[in-house]
Amino acid sequence: MAGPRFNRWLIIPAVVAIEASIGQIYAFSIFNLPLTRAVGITQSTLDDWRLTTLGWVFTLAMVFLGLSAAFGGKWVEDVGPRKAGVVAAFCWGSGFYIAAVGVQTHQIWLLYLGYGVLGGCGLGIGYIAPVTTLVQWFPDRRGLATGLAIMGFGGGAIIAAPASEWMLTLFATESSVGVAETFVVLGTVYLAAMLVAAFMMRVSPPGWKPEGWTPVATGRMVTTRNVHPSEAIRTPQFYMLAGVLLLNVTAGIGVFSQASALFQEVFDEFSAASGAMFVGLLSFFNMAGRLFWASFSDKIGRKATFGLFLSVGPALYALVPVADDLGGMILFVGCFAVIITMYGGGFSTMPAYIADIFGTQYVGAIFGRVLIAHSCAAVLGPVLVNYLREFQLANGVPAAQSYNVTMYIMAGLLVLGFFVNRALTSVDDDRYLDDTSSEEQRSAAETATPAAGSAQRARTPLSDGPAVPDTTTPRS
Repeated sequence: MAGPRFNRWLIIPAVVAIEASIGQIYAFSIFNLPLTRAVGITQSTLDDWRLTTLGWVFTLAMVFLGLSAAFGGKWVEDVGPRKAGVVAAFCWGSGFYIAAVGVQTHQIWLLYLGYGVLGGCGLGIGYIAPVTTLVQWFPDRRGLATGLAIMGFGGGAIIAAPASEWMLTLFATESSVGVAETFVVLGTVYLAAMLVAAFMMRVSPPGWKPEGWTPVATGRMVTTRNVHPSEAIRTPQFYMLAGVLLLNVTAGIGVFSQASALFQEVFDEFSAASGAMFVGLLSFFNMAGRLFWASFSDKIGRKATFGLFLSVGPALYALVPVADDLGGMILFVGCFAVIITMYGGGFSTMPAYIADIFGTQYVGAIFGRVLIAHSCAAVLGPVLVNYLREFQLANGVPAAQSYNVTMYIMAGLLVLGFFVNRALTSVDDDRYLDDTSSEEQRSAAETATPAAGSAQRARTPLSDGPAVPDTTTPRS
């Protein structure tokens, strides 16, 4: 627990270090093409892995991110951010080591197990570990705080993409494409960085609030009470939030899963280094979007922010297939840059959206369960991109046009998400814990079932106005 003179802003660099380390996931596409010639070295052979086979490494990591966040969220709340950060560090770092053995022995199941399963667990635990801590340290700036921290996850690939490309060149030999060696270096660096960051973490003292700040209650639909996680998952609001995240993430994650290969196939005159630059550029906008949109949501409200994502996004996806004809590479890259800011913004704004609706006390545990939607999107997005590409190529469609149908499907998913977000309403009064709720009440909330035949309760649509600070006492 922090001492009386602790500066809350010191939490931010520790959180960013953890999030940036696990944010390497967004640079994984750098390894896809080299791994398709891990046996042939200079060109693919019949024994080499196909791109669709390798696509499941990224997908599994994202799936286990969501699963570990969902099932480990309550544990993270109980043990605190420091122990959770240490566990995340060992999962993520050792995942690279196992994956390196898989590359060296050409056993795809070791890549799935190491980077996908174990590494994915490190992703999920590391991702949610600081969420509740941040919200409680920054009750006056919820969106800004989560944006600053979670932007590290989106921006991790800015460093990882060029560094990985450089190491692949450095370690490449006549008998190796350099991936295994690069994995060992990355695993060691990230393990060390995350361990240092974990021991920098502090939780706020009971009853702490920023000096000179007075909570203000207004009529805005931002709750000052709390809903227990076991009760939250029984509400329609939980599933609507998960649906909004699912649809927003599916569109963006499919692009990230094959960003390097996509760029090189659409613009075949560019090299692998250019593909790495494209990945790094998208990661920059992913990072910037997480900070910008989360901070902006403090001014206009979370519902309005997601409304922008889900209305502007479809137009941009629909523009991508004709971008090359209208404005060439600049328009193509520009469309994806804006799309990815909203993809990242969806992640950083969601914890604050959850806190607005369900309260701050259990936001980490509830956010972890909402991230099940991320697991589903991690399957749906890459599958749409990879297998529709394969289908298009098999039917004679040029590689540069093999992603067009996918872009229109992504636009349709975002339109559906727009209507889900518009339908979101406030939580019913009887879902909240009393302000003086005891441990007995919390235990009862975990075992209670909704009353059958209950009368229809009145609901007030969520406001699109600015967020209001929470007035509940933060938990240590």
